[in-house]
Amino acid sequence: MPREIPLYTLSGVRDAEVTPYFFSTEDKIGLSLTRFRRGEAGEAVLVIHGLTTSTDMFIMPEHENLVSYLLDNGFRDVWCLDYRMSNRYSYNLFKTRYNMDDIALFDYPPAVQLMRGEIGDRPIHVICHCLGAVSFLMSLFGKAVTGISSVIANSVGLTPRVPGWSRVKLQVAPFGVETVLGLPYINPQWGEDPGLSRGKLFARAVSALHRECDVPACHMLSLMWGTGWPALYSHDKLADVTHRRGGDLYGATSVHYYRHVRKMVKAGRAVKMEPGNSTYDRLPDDYLTYAAEIETPVLFATGDRNNVFRDSNVVCYRELEKIVPGRHQLRILPGYGHQDPFMGANVAQDVFPHFLEFLEKHRARPALRRG
Repeated sequence: MPREIPLYTLSGVRDAEVTPYFFSTEDKIGLSLTRFRRGEAGEAVLVIHGLTTSTDMFIMPEHENLVSYLLDNGFRDVWCLDYRMSNRYSYNLFKTRYNMDDIALFDYPPAVQLMRGEIGDRPIHVICHCLGAVSFLMSLFGKAVTGISSVIANSVGLTPRVPGWSRVKLQVAPFGVETVLGLPYINPQWGEDPGLSRGKLFARAVSALHRECDVPACHMLSLMWGTGWPALYSHDKLADVTHRRGGDLYGATSVHYYRHVRKMVKAGRAVKMEPGNSTYDRLPDDYLTYAAEIETPVLFATGDRNNVFRDSNVVCYRELEKIVPGRHQLRILPGYGHQDPFMGANVAQDVFPHFLEFLEKHRARPALRRG
């Protein structure tokens, strides 16, 4: 269908100085940060997307987006990280073997280091989502990143849980996509392929099972993540144009990450993909090992209609409450699912005030000592 909103547009953020930064990881891939600054910058907020999405989910022009909301409410230095899960990178169109240990160890430390080089010792707060939340908390609780003043983790944290049908999909998807379909990635836009292709035929088969709407990309997204019709969000939470441009907001991705999620779901907690691999010796095998030592407060947020990671954040909060009572917080968002707490039409009224309240609570909190 014709594109209504330009791909990778920055038009959703007004009256801000926008500065891109590019850096490389220890394992030699290129990543980027986009800084949105207004006036005299104060405390910084680092915003992290999930698998298949990108910075675009935080700067959408069709509603009051997260970056604009933060800028308008006193947090005037917002940084958006496009790490290796971002749909902006072509290497996600290859059959990679990256896992979330790679992200925790190699992506976040240089991003935070770059920020420190620009802002000095001013506090850094983090808002992260989906597998961005899992991998960032792995980095934080694995002591790969330090000096973070507070974290808001949406949908899932260190105890991933998924519905029963999602377990089945996690089991068969990597083999099905890579071996049966013979494709290096899965793409919500397959239905828009020109001509005839295996991906397009597959998308049509998926759409035959999804009659809840007439957007093929929405059907594919329900297959890729979660359980439901639709799975990622409630239709009534999204602006119509957001629903129609789902294939742009979520991109193609290698399916190897599914294998790591599957292992964590089976373990009931965040664990290494390859515990015997010396590449990751700096990280713990179990990411809750140092939970009592991590002083950074975390707000675990989740919609009560989360059909992707269910009650993962409720469980994570309760587990950490046993270890360090009172350090972390839980916020359940009525009527919201997995993705719509950021992409919904009314999130600036329904969701973001909860995030702002937490950030304000920890404003001017001295950055914790960096190791």
